[in-house]
Amino acid sequence: MKDSTHPSGFKPAEIMKLPEQMDHHNHGYNQVVIALSGQTEFEIEGYGSLVCPGQGCLVTAESEHGFSGVGNNEILVLNVSVSDAVPDYGAERMQRLFEQSSYFHLDNQAQTLIRALSAEMLSNPDDWLLSKACTDTLMCVLQRHFKPLASERYLPRLNMDVIDHYIHQHLSRKITVAQLAGLVFLGESQFHVVFKEQTGVTPHQYVLQKRLELSRHLMEESRLSLAQIAQSCGFSSQSNFTQAFSRHFGVSPAKYRRQWN
Repeated sequence: MKDSTHPSGFKPAEIMKLPEQMDHHNHGYNQVVIALSGQTEFEIEGYGSLVCPGQGCLVTAESEHGFSGVGNNEILVLNVSVSDAVPDYGAERMQRLFEQSSYFHLDNQAQTLIRALSAEMLSNPDDWLLSKACTDTLMCVLQRHFKPLASERYLPRLNMDVIDHYIHQHLSRKITVAQLAGLVFLGESQFHVVFKEQTGVTPHQYVLQKRLELSRHLMEESRLSLAQIAQSCGFSSQSNFTQAFSRHFGVSPAKYRRQWN
């Protein structure tokens, strides 16, 4: 992302696609990242989030951050040198903008302008003056139209489709909190807090519910033995399965199967 024509060594604005494999780095300039299409995964100083169109993140200089794309994706990146951030954009709010990394969303008016400027840059990818003009314009607009996703340090919204898909694919095996947290690029402790806040149950309780729902379906739709069902649903033994099922549904697996049949 270097540009030798720029005194700071980077291009003012770029449109790019992120790779599917997570990469981590830091740099000596501020950055604004705005999602244009698809989904992207970001982790800034340990706090991760999915960033979708109309959303973005502020990355302060030297902040360790990771990023990856989910399928087809496109992002707009504004690179703002630390020395330019205040003199060029002047307003006190712009100075506060890069006090810490954060996530934000944009209103419809700002999104419309961003789409128009992005289309112009895509048509003229080597026009450095256009890139600089678009960055200046968008930085001025940003201070009026972006809304932080939280006044405090942002707690991400988990992508439950990704988590549910993983659980469904691995229900016959042991599933750890570390594995689930890794899917959304969070540490275990933060993932546990965010997960319970979003779903109302702990990750362990959630996985157990999925195992029990599958076991009930198998009893209704298959002729597998209870021991086979317990194994297919990831229970360590049939007795553990019986205890969990009875506690959750108020009836033993054997009795439930008899009642169903």
